[in-house]
Amino acid sequence: MKTKIAFLTALAACSHMHAQQNPYLSPSMKDYSRKVDSIVYAEKINMNKELDAIDKNFKDHKITIDEKQKQRTEIASKYEQAINEKIETRKSEFEEATREIVKNAVLNPKDSLHQHKNQMLLGLGGLRLTLYEDKKVPADYLHGWQYMVALTGTGYTAKDKPFGLFDKNSDFKNTVFNSSLFVIRYESQLGKFQSPVFYRLGFGYRWDGGKAKYDRVFSQENHTLGIADFTKGNLKDTYLYNHYFHIPLELRFVLNPKYINHNGIRYLDNRSKQFSVTAGVYSNVRITSTIYNRYSNDVSRRIVERETLSHGVNDVIVGGKIGIGYGGINVFVQKDFTPTFNNNANLINKYGLQIGIELMNVYF
Repeated sequence: MKTKIAFLTALAACSHMHAQQNPYLSPSMKDYSRKVDSIVYAEKINMNKELDAIDKNFKDHKITIDEKQKQRTEIASKYEQAINEKIETRKSEFEEATREIVKNAVLNPKDSLHQHKNQMLLGLGGLRLTLYEDKKVPADYLHGWQYMVALTGTGYTAKDKPFGLFDKNSDFKNTVFNSSLFVIRYESQLGKFQSPVFYRLGFGYRWDGGKAKYDRVFSQENHTLGIADFTKGNLKDTYLYNHYFHIPLELRFVLNPKYINHNGIRYLDNRSKQFSVTAGVYSNVRITSTIYNRYSNDVSRRIVERETLSHGVNDVIVGGKIGIGYGGINVFVQKDFTPTFNNNANLINKYGLQIGIELMNVYF
């Protein structure tokens, strides 16, 4: 009997440790672990309490050595019978669960499929948050939805100088971050399970800001957008804002693919940190454009004017994107192929150019 109790105690400890290390056991395994703990540990604790009471009585000279040995033998027999009875009633259940423990220990020594189920990574590129449901196989991680937030710096270039971001002749002032991008996109693998190529199709919102140089402001007169001197007071800040629906289509290429084997099938491990290159095209559909001016004068220290822009801006823009990333760090460049401003804009540089960094990625 002592051998049997020792075996069950060891088995319970093993199953308990296995359950703690692997939170994705099947319900029957978890239930089995709980029942083994309940029977073996609870009975052993109760038995130790009674044995401690006997030892105390002996130390207090309330019983003799012979009485102590007799009482300890009786208590051990009582708990032996109790454990036997409880195990016998669940014998078939324990045998089935034991077979499952052995099978999982042999075939799945480490549950690598679920080890990255929910993650939050904060790095130089911002926040990467993974909120996966309980995936069943690695193929489930090869497609899914993402929410992305990016901060960008928008500048404007001439047609003959597509990357002349720091053109001295530009009407726009160069600023580091003056725009943002919010996108919900669907990503899925192209080809077989080992393919390093993914496509992305999304929908979102793009907000571009531009600031005039030399304390001048944007103005629209006679159906023409231009830049003029400010004469209403002391100019504090000025911007031209363009708001768009953003529709991207992209391809992502994994440069150093890592793989995982599951049930004899080899999959690309889309949860591990890997280098990737992104290339794609996008379309922007304009929602609205506004001119923002904030200034002070003799009457008020803060006056804000907002004017809806109705001339000089194209309603549809098409462009291309290229980016590189590692884990949660992703940087990119977006170049508009069509001009932001049309012939009704008296501006030198009309083509948008953006350099951005993804601040947050949520995978679900």
